[in-house]
Amino acid sequence: MKEHQDSLNIKKACKILNVSRAGYYKFLNHKQSKRDIENQVLSEEIKRIFEEHKGRYGSLRIAKVLTQKGLNVNRKRISRLMRLMGLCPKGSRYRYKKYNQANTPEHPNLLNQVFKSNTKNQIWVGDITYVPTKKRTLYLAVFIDVFSRKVVGWAMDTKMKGQLVINAFNQAYGKEQPKPGLIVHTDQGTQYTSGNFQSLLKARKSIHSESRKGNPYDNALMESFYRTIIMTTSENWWFVLSL
Repeated sequence: MKEHQDSLNIKKACKILNVSRAGYYKFLNHKQSKRDIENQVLSEEIKRIFEEHKGRYGSLRIAKVLTQKGLNVNRKRISRLMRLMGLCPKGSRYRYKKYNQANTPEHPNLLNQVFKSNTKNQIWVGDITYVPTKKRTLYLAVFIDVFSRKVVGWAMDTKMKGQLVINAFNQAYGKEQPKPGLIVHTDQGTQYTSGNFQSLLKARKSIHSESRKGNPYDNALMESFYRTIIMTTSENWWFVLSL
C-alpha cells in the first residue's frame, strides 16, 4: 500500500484489509525507536549464529553465545525474534504445537501498558528469566508490586516448570497478605496458564491479567527489572531481589 498509495483508494484498501486509516497513516509516519533498531541489529546477529551452527541452536544456546560475546539478552526476546524470522531449530517441536483453545480460557489485558496503582498490593506483575552461571543455567521467577516497585516474591530452580511461579507467588502472598481482588499480570506462558496456577489464583481470590502474544511492552516493568538483573554482576544480583 505504501508503494502504491498514489494509485490506490486508501479508504477502500484499508476496509478490505480490516485496518483503520488512522493506523495506516500512523504507520507511514512511524520512526524507528531505539528498541526497533536494537531488534533489527540483534535479529541479524541471531540469524548469523543460527546459520553458523546449521540450524541446530535454539534460543537458549544462542543466548549463551551472545552472553559470551558480552551481549546479555533475555531468552524470551531471542525466541520472539526467531519466530518473527521463521527460524525453527532442528529437532524442535514448536512448529507442531497445537493449543486447545476451547480448554484454555483467555484473560484480558487489564493493565494495557499502564503500570500505575493507588496503593500497594493492588497489582503485581510477574515473569520468568534465566540466570547463566558457570555450572548451569538457573531460572528465576519474580513478582513485583506496581505501586512500590518492590520485589514481593521470587523463586529459583534449575527447571522452568509451573511449580517455579507457584513458589514465587506463595512467597509473595505469605509476606504481603494482599486483600481479595489483587490483579496478577503475566505473559501467556504455560507456567501461568496452567491449571495449578489458575487454581491458586482463584483460591487466593486474585484476578489474572495477561499480556498480548509477542508484545513485551505489555509487561515492560518486568522487562526493565530483568535488564537490571542481567547488568548486575553474579556476586550481587541477589541483593537486587532483596531491595
